[in-house]
Amino acid sequence: MSTLMPDIANHTTAQTEGTLDWVGMSNIEMPIMVASQGENERMVSAFVDAFVNLKEPQAKGIHMSRLYLLLDELSTSNTLNFQSLVSLLNGFISSHHDLSDNAKVQFRFDYHLRRKSLISGKQGWKAYPVILTGRLNKGKMDIELAVDVRYSSTCPCSAALARQLIQKAFKEKFSEQEADLESIHEWLGTTDGILATPHSQRSVAELKVKLNENTSEFPITALVDIIEGALKTPVQAAVKREDEQEFARLNGQNLMFCEDAARRLQHVMNEAPEYDDFWLRINHLESLHAHDAVSVTTKGIDGGFQP
Repeated sequence: MSTLMPDIANHTTAQTEGTLDWVGMSNIEMPIMVASQGENERMVSAFVDAFVNLKEPQAKGIHMSRLYLLLDELSTSNTLNFQSLVSLLNGFISSHHDLSDNAKVQFRFDYHLRRKSLISGKQGWKAYPVILTGRLNKGKMDIELAVDVRYSSTCPCSAALARQLIQKAFKEKFSEQEADLESIHEWLGTTDGILATPHSQRSVAELKVKLNENTSEFPITALVDIIEGALKTPVQAAVKREDEQEFARLNGQNLMFCEDAARRLQHVMNEAPEYDDFWLRINHLESLHAHDAVSVTTKGIDGGFQP
């Protein structure tokens, strides 16, 4: 003989009446198969947030298990792409048709790519933090993709100060003796010759774009390529000596304040019509200062991302 279990969410009323913007779950851990343009479908370990609003002021609560089971079905039987993300959000609403008309889901995971070294051609894995966010607000769909890329930035001011010290040392060394090519060449290869180096630091470019219905697979690799191509000095995976030397050269030829890096990326993103809107933040994790240097910019469209 079965016993009917009580459903408190359905059959009791709120102790205090009121609507709620979001109710749901955060940091749900589950494997998700992800479809990225130009890559084979790949399993990632994701942390997921799932929410709906509670528009009925007298309702006790939502049915969180319904949200979880829809996510579990995606994890076990489907692939995360633009269409399945849209279907998931529609499922959140339809499973709460009497309670909710807004839904939100966010997937956070590291996406690994094989990247070539600069000269030697060696390859290694690099992890790129990715955030996929989908919102359904009274029938209006909004899907965003965010990628973080780490790179090296060398300070133009520090480089100028280092060059000044090298010039001074050169003048002191050769002012009273003949400066023949061989002796200059030998001196430049010593620590006395290059007595100062500019400071550089690991930096992070955060880029977020709005995706439209023409998207199917997520353009994760494309965004990584845009960022690394614009900034020129992404951190490396497998490195031989010739790669390290080329990395030093690229740093010296791409001196950047955070403002320079932001404008470089702003320019290339303005030339990329496939993205309806973008937001970017440049973080130079200073080696000279105890604080970070930051620049933020957007595409600047009406109703779009705000700085």
